[in-house]
Amino acid sequence: MKNHGEKAEALFREGYNCAQAVLCAFEDVTGLDRQTSAMLASSFGGGLGRMREVCGAVSGAAMVLGIVKGYSDPKNQLEKKNHYALVQEFCRRFRESNGSIICRELLSGVNVTKGYAPEARTKEYYKKRPCPELVRESAQILDAMLFCE
Repeated sequence: MKNHGEKAEALFREGYNCAQAVLCAFEDVTGLDRQTSAMLASSFGGGLGRMREVCGAVSGAAMVLGIVKGYSDPKNQLEKKNHYALVQEFCRRFRESNGSIICRELLSGVNVTKGYAPEARTKEYYKKRPCPELVRESAQILDAMLFCE
């Protein structure tokens, strides 16, 4: 089994947002280069532009699933149905382990600043947030779904 979880966590700790960390960790699978992956996922950090909606680690995973197992024919209802089932299965596993797929719920109890500017990545930042673990787990769930089943 591949282990993209450690790579995703390391990328997050380098400063990539949660969605970027997951998508970039799978460059060997998606065929995308680092810059393209990072730019594609850049809007999804902080639960979509820091709005604390769907967790960026989940969004990054959905991008990987779309590239690897997505559909392109809008008329092929079976492929669309099967892909949506795959995305929902990923979300079920992530939610089962973490209680939610929503950023603000995952950060419940963490005092986060509002606004556009991301917080500085200090030791205190990493101590109070589950984000490094969430990107690692997101990538591990993807590994299980893509390579073990």
